[in-house]
Amino acid sequence: MKNILVIGSTGQIGSELTMALRHNYGNDHVVAGYIKGAEPHGPLADSGPMALADVTDGEGIAAIVKQYHIDTIYNLAALLSVVAENKPRLAWQIGIDGLWNILEVARQEHCAVFTPSSIGSFGLETPHDMTPQDTIQRPRTIYGVSKVTTELLSNWYHFKYGVDTRSVRFPGIISYVTPPGGGTTDYAVDIYYYAVRGEKFTCPIKAGTRMDMMYMPDALRAAIQLMEADPSRLIHHNGFNVAAMSFDPDMIFHAIKKLRPQFEMDYDIDPLKQSIADSWPDMMDDSCARREWGWEHHYNLTQMTVDMLDKLSKRLLGEKNEE
Repeated sequence: MKNILVIGSTGQIGSELTMALRHNYGNDHVVAGYIKGAEPHGPLADSGPMALADVTDGEGIAAIVKQYHIDTIYNLAALLSVVAENKPRLAWQIGIDGLWNILEVARQEHCAVFTPSSIGSFGLETPHDMTPQDTIQRPRTIYGVSKVTTELLSNWYHFKYGVDTRSVRFPGIISYVTPPGGGTTDYAVDIYYYAVRGEKFTCPIKAGTRMDMMYMPDALRAAIQLMEADPSRLIHHNGFNVAAMSFDPDMIFHAIKKLRPQFEMDYDIDPLKQSIADSWPDMMDDSCARREWGWEHHYNLTQMTVDMLDKLSKRLLGEKNEE
């Protein structure tokens, strides 16, 4: 049975991934790592062990790994794209200096490591339509630069020291559990909140801007499935393209409007978010992930919209009743 440490367990992906891993491997085998000020609460805190796990403290991470006999680390510590652009030094300290600490612990304690990359690792020179697995990566944001470095550093530790490092390039992740937190693709989460509340949504991304997106259940499966994959089948270890759907703001608006006919949307473009979005792929080619470890997505835009509106309505109604 695996013993897993999830670093960043209270974040957008980590909060749901930790619970999914506990469901798969048993509550006692998955440690929820957190930082001060972002302590777990509710089911995340009640269902299994948790520990203060700051990636900038390598000795602290090593102590947790030894205490809980950890053999697999999911390293989700990072600042999202827009936040990172405003705090570049902190983004580097967490994303790269922190990753170095994790990889050193993994080298010494023989752990496997998952550290996600992103569509942000590409740039304006990258082919935007069916972006290849192996292609030019020249991002112009600190978020993107850190993600390219993540892929390269993880690969180096694999080939230099034999550390089992793996990662996917996540598209924008959409979830009804965790509110938007400063990402370029967050409009595609925000829009559902406005629709459920019956409010008009003002979109910060201009019409016609397509980006890769994925529903959270598919993102969780991608992370877990890759870490469970037979290593002998893997040609690429880090930076697998994974795709599910690609849409622009009008497409998601009309998908919602079919179910909520009174829903309205207008535009007020955020220059920073738009410039970042323009540098990202319209759609990635994920054939390598499909071929090497059997990746396939389950949700398209219509299926996701039906589920998002249903689940978010129940959640927000429950919160309102508790007030």
